[in-house]
Amino acid sequence: MYIIITGGGMIGSSLAKALFSNKHDIVVIETKRELCDKLYEETGIEVVNGNSSSADVLKDAGIMKADVLIATSNDDASNLACSILAKGYGVPQIIVRMRNKEYAKAYKLAGVNAISSVADLMVNQMMLFVEKPRIKRMMTIGNGKANIYSVVVPINASCIGKTVLEVSKHKDFPNECILVAMYNQKKDILTIPRGNKKIFEQDEIFLIASPEYISKVSKIFSEISE
Repeated sequence: MYIIITGGGMIGSSLAKALFSNKHDIVVIETKRELCDKLYEETGIEVVNGNSSSADVLKDAGIMKADVLIATSNDDASNLACSILAKGYGVPQIIVRMRNKEYAKAYKLAGVNAISSVADLMVNQMMLFVEKPRIKRMMTIGNGKANIYSVVVPINASCIGKTVLEVSKHKDFPNECILVAMYNQKKDILTIPRGNKKIFEQDEIFLIASPEYISKVSKIFSEISE
């Protein structure tokens, strides 16, 4: 894919390097000449020095043939202007990094396909590290409205031996949570959980839930039998 990334800072450059290593055609737009030179010298990625809210700069970056535009600058106004222009040029997929949530509606009106709130992702991840070390966030979906998590069932957990149906009927189990897979580490078997599927110790449970419900779900799977 031909991908344009606006912003050559830490997030933009890291993303550019990762996508470039996966054999995508990458062009980065960056206002600071020193960052342009550094990124090009380190990776060989094509870099355009200029403001991404300029139509001429976007044309120089190849906006007419872009499959994806990713706006990662730390200025929402600039990201919004860039997104509007990209939409006008018919870019199929537009992704933005949002700093101020007040821009969320404007981004949606501009036709942005996906909005990433880096601050929210960092907070949620740190909360998981501090409070729920058995939980891992695997992926964010639905513009951050839900995540895919994995939870490892500890030894002597009260849910061991119970079926998926029994666990889902727990009084604290949220309706907004869905179990999507179970991995038995001892047998090296991955299964799609049905109602009669039993849970064993050290099983890794994969589920979809909103961030506000994951603590309840984790408690159900991690409670130790008396």
